[in-house]
Amino acid sequence: MKKLFTAALVTLAFAGAHAQETKVAIGMSGWTGFAPLTLAKEAGIFKKNGLDVSIKKIPQKDRHLAVASGDIQCAATTVETWIAWNAAGVATTQIFQLDKSYGADGMVVKPGITKISDLKGKTVAASAPGTAPYFTLAWMLKKNGLSPKDVKIVNLEPQAAANAMIAGNKDIDAAMTYEPYLGAVRAKPEAGKIIATTLDYPMIMDTFGCTPKFLNDNPKAAKALADSYFEAVEMIAKDPKKSFEIMGADVKQSGDQFEASQKYLRWQDRAANQKFFAGEHAAFSKEAADLLLEAGVIKAIPDLTKLADTRFLK
Repeated sequence: MKKLFTAALVTLAFAGAHAQETKVAIGMSGWTGFAPLTLAKEAGIFKKNGLDVSIKKIPQKDRHLAVASGDIQCAATTVETWIAWNAAGVATTQIFQLDKSYGADGMVVKPGITKISDLKGKTVAASAPGTAPYFTLAWMLKKNGLSPKDVKIVNLEPQAAANAMIAGNKDIDAAMTYEPYLGAVRAKPEAGKIIATTLDYPMIMDTFGCTPKFLNDNPKAAKALADSYFEAVEMIAKDPKKSFEIMGADVKQSGDQFEASQKYLRWQDRAANQKFFAGEHAAFSKEAADLLLEAGVIKAIPDLTKLADTRFLK
């Protein structure tokens, strides 16, 4: 009888713990920098920290619509994208940094184009305004005396843009893409040359954020999301082979292929996060907001002081 009573208590305790898991839906893409979130889910880190996470692959151009509809509560995207979302009335707040690109985002050009300023009047494949590839294009053009108005932009997502270059599409002179798709271009130099990356223009940084309502209603879950990410980064350092295999499988890559892809970025641990949000985030957001306004992506700059909540980094 005592054994039965104890078993019942254990069952109830387990059920109670399970019931306490906070459900959260995250919107992201197959971008290499977001992969520790996949690792946190697949390796059971989220679950261990009391979270019931579902990950939804949503193109960056549509991710804010999923937030606005309530389909997802949190998302991963580039720092400047949160500015565009908030400017469009989709209230979201960043709570931790995921990665910094070190050559993982780039511009691929056809042979014959030797510098970015040669693109004037040419056709460039890039995602829609409000996405990282479009912003990267605008940033690189501005640093070379041009603007998006000086080129013809064909909206293609990063994978399709890379594939167009590899296929030798005659109508496209250049393309904006990122890892793991940029790696496919690296493997076929005859498809075009990578004329510039974030090593030349360090301006792609990814962060994770949620709606203010979710953060206010679920502060413990928000802290658990941040902690889980940092645990996943620690797991990569401790067991890289297993981690690369798990993260690679999500984007149909082998562990070795994924390992090669991740060499072009740096995941950010807790200490790096605290340093980033102490000043760099605000300074970059200001410069990015000015460029987004100039490029016509946003009509007004939102309140930049509401774009980050650092209380979950401790």
